[in-house]
Amino acid sequence: MKRILLMGLLLTAVLALSAQGHHRRRAGFQTDTPMVHDPVMAYEDSTWHLFATGMGIQHMTSKDRKTWTVSGQPVMSVMPQWTHDSVPGFQHHVWAPDVIRWHNRWWLSYSCSTFGKNGSAIGLLSAPSLSYPVWNDEGCIVTSKEKRDNWNAIDPNFVIDDQDQPWLVWGSFWDGIQLVRLDTTMHVATGEQPRTIARRYDPASKNVAPNPTSKYAGTNAIEAPFIFKHAGWYYLFVSWDYCCRGSKSNYRVAVGRSCHVGGPYLDRDGKDMAKGGGSLFLEGDKQQFEAAGHCAAYHYNGEDIFICHGYSIAHKGASILIQRPISWSVDGWPCLIDN
Repeated sequence: MKRILLMGLLLTAVLALSAQGHHRRRAGFQTDTPMVHDPVMAYEDSTWHLFATGMGIQHMTSKDRKTWTVSGQPVMSVMPQWTHDSVPGFQHHVWAPDVIRWHNRWWLSYSCSTFGKNGSAIGLLSAPSLSYPVWNDEGCIVTSKEKRDNWNAIDPNFVIDDQDQPWLVWGSFWDGIQLVRLDTTMHVATGEQPRTIARRYDPASKNVAPNPTSKYAGTNAIEAPFIFKHAGWYYLFVSWDYCCRGSKSNYRVAVGRSCHVGGPYLDRDGKDMAKGGGSLFLEGDKQQFEAAGHCAAYHYNGEDIFICHGYSIAHKGASILIQRPISWSVDGWPCLIDN
């Protein structure tokens, strides 16, 4: 696990400089144990690109998904003014990006928020290449306002359905996971309204665990959706319970599926995820990881790949990258293969 300490020290320095408003270019470095939160990946020109939560969005690259080169420069060296206007208290710490190539262009969404509140916004960038030095600001896709919306505009994921129609799925706590149809500019299509497709608990349930982290967000502890297409099904992965608490985290991943991108998404037992359904897919093994979540999944070169972050026991609760191959049961449900 070489150079993990150096990585932590460098990231701390980057955080400090960004907090002061300085965006100096810093030297990149290599590691085989990336410290990440909310990772997503993309592949272009024989190179894997990984984007994650961080000051201006963390970016790293790899040829083999084993040794990663961490960029000293964030994706966004300057935050658009609209992000500060739309989200009170937001500065430079950008959460939970997603990236996709569609119609010969790369699209990168990102989250602007403050912890435990739903005054948030999902922004959009675009570029012709993942190596392009400056991403174009495409403005805001969707915002949520406190006391106006019962959902939270963070944790976006792009989905392209079988008719080449783009959708956006997102959400964290409040009324859970939201889905809306997009137009050809990757913004919300005219007349469309988001709707809830997954919740942690059935709205009628009285057996609900308290929230140990926020008095604002409530107890609907579900977030970080990712929809993955396989063999005619759309699989909705979500993260249950609580992240961001180091060794005290109890984050875990659940899944359901639907033959339509709009749902309903049902678990193995046929329960609708909008009513608290979901089949447990991954949780901490208490040997390597206390907890794990905020996942993504990809198909590449005949292999299905699952990634997420996990709270490492060996590294005292630090959040590091997990990568595992996906296999499929005879009845079409995903499971993970041990590395």
